[in-house]
Amino acid sequence: MAQSETEIDSTSFYKKQRDSILANQYDISDLIGRIIHPKRKKERSSKRSPITLMPNIAYNPTIGGQIGIKAVAGKVLGDPKTTTMSIAATSASITTKNIMVFYISHNVFTPNNKLNFQGAFALVKMVALDAGLGMTPQGKWTNEAEEILANPEHKKYGAKYNAFTFNEKVYKKVADGLFLGAGLAFDLRRKITSSGPNGDITPNTIYTEKHGFAPDSYNSNGLLLNMQYTTRDNPNRPYKGIYSDIGLRWNTTLLGSSKSAVQLTTDFRKYFSLSQSDPAHVLAFWYWGSYKLGGVLPYFDLPGTGRDAAVRTGRGYTVGYFKGLSFAYAETEYRFPILKNRFLSGAAFFNLQSASDELGTKLFERWQPGGGCRITCPI
Repeated sequence: MAQSETEIDSTSFYKKQRDSILANQYDISDLIGRIIHPKRKKERSSKRSPITLMPNIAYNPTIGGQIGIKAVAGKVLGDPKTTTMSIAATSASITTKNIMVFYISHNVFTPNNKLNFQGAFALVKMVALDAGLGMTPQGKWTNEAEEILANPEHKKYGAKYNAFTFNEKVYKKVADGLFLGAGLAFDLRRKITSSGPNGDITPNTIYTEKHGFAPDSYNSNGLLLNMQYTTRDNPNRPYKGIYSDIGLRWNTTLLGSSKSAVQLTTDFRKYFSLSQSDPAHVLAFWYWGSYKLGGVLPYFDLPGTGRDAAVRTGRGYTVGYFKGLSFAYAETEYRFPILKNRFLSGAAFFNLQSASDELGTKLFERWQPGGGCRITCPI
């Protein structure tokens, strides 16, 4: 269906406003450049963003305090009018909880966005808290093992493992904004240990023994099929439009997976700019879900809090606080600039998450709310 003249004018207006804001935005690379070369004039390129090397400092309840180094680079591989900027990033870090992470990720667009390559490689030494499976209400279990697995009091169990992750997807543009993709995913966990208060048996041990996984290592390797549709005005800092991705993952023993499993994933985001004069005021909606269609997943590969690719679902809770056979997450966020040069921006968010279990609790039957605020600065 053809766009109306009003829609075209509106889209053009927002694009010009966004491009003007981004062209004059002060970011981390500007700050570092100002410190190293205080007299050098600032220059911008629509074809390339500079390679930025920076300290990677963070804190959250899952990892504790983090220190490391991060590098990010971007380049447009075609006509900037029809080609999205390609981004690559790498980081190495260590935390006060003895978590160590090294990763490389990329999101590459060929000229005119005909192909899109998305992938990541990560090595992780993980130390985590575990709070059981699902959102089981009191009284649904029939024995002690089921009660430990449900963990209604949310006792904190400890877990450690080494993880190796590699995934790569290739999307092909088949229509304006519509992409079809396929790929491979390999998730390997080694040296898995779990511990409970006073040496108690853990939910991980009960689930792992019940489903016949090796206690100290397993693989989740599979094939990926995806369909993606997007109308976002910018993939990294959108002001308006939608993003949606539907994916099917088939873990198969043919690729070395410990057991077979089939999952359906959905990712939908909608952005509204609230001001024509300053479109950086944005209301964003996000829904992410992972649904079990068949088979069985290892315990620490079950979908849950922070198990999306960006580790963002369930903000306000530690990673893995809620997990289930299937999992759903919904979030609303208001984003706004704090400083005129956009070096600091803020956001306030509210979210809900739901998880199913093996004791009859269905997905969407029970919800857990969360919320908070954050301050960000652009790379």
